[in-house]
Amino acid sequence: MTDRSPSRAASRIAAIGRRGGRPLRFLVAGAVNTLLGLAFYPLLLWASPWFRVHYLAALGLAQITCLLFAFATHKFGVFRTRGPGIVREFAAFASFYAISYAANWAMLPLLVELAGIRPAAAQTGFTLAVIAGSYFWHSRITFRPADNPEQPRSQEIRCEP
Repeated sequence: MTDRSPSRAASRIAAIGRRGGRPLRFLVAGAVNTLLGLAFYPLLLWASPWFRVHYLAALGLAQITCLLFAFATHKFGVFRTRGPGIVREFAAFASFYAISYAANWAMLPLLVELAGIRPAAAQTGFTLAVIAGSYFWHSRITFRPADNPEQPRSQEIRCEP
């Protein structure tokens, strides 16, 4: 008989995370963040007729909510950094998304109004494009040590069983 307890399953998931390391954690966090982002925006559009007309207001609310959630998952789940650099990290993290958000705000109306693509479909395509540069930016800029930008952050929190 095999042990199928929740604690055994959690131990197996943790072991996979340790073996795969940061890239695997990044993919898992990215999947969770992407699912939230892809679900939250259409949910706002579905939940309120006002948001269906004012789809850019829905986009703004979705971006703020998802940015805060994504920072938490990357800081604590992926890169596991600690120390006094949280303000710098958040500023660097947010700057990546500020650039992508600015492009998003410019492209979404063009895709919706000029190209005739539905807002949720246009947003999904844009999200897939943003994923490409995200790991590089966060691993090299956001979660690097403030005192030596060339070195990866050495004070990673270790999660040992």
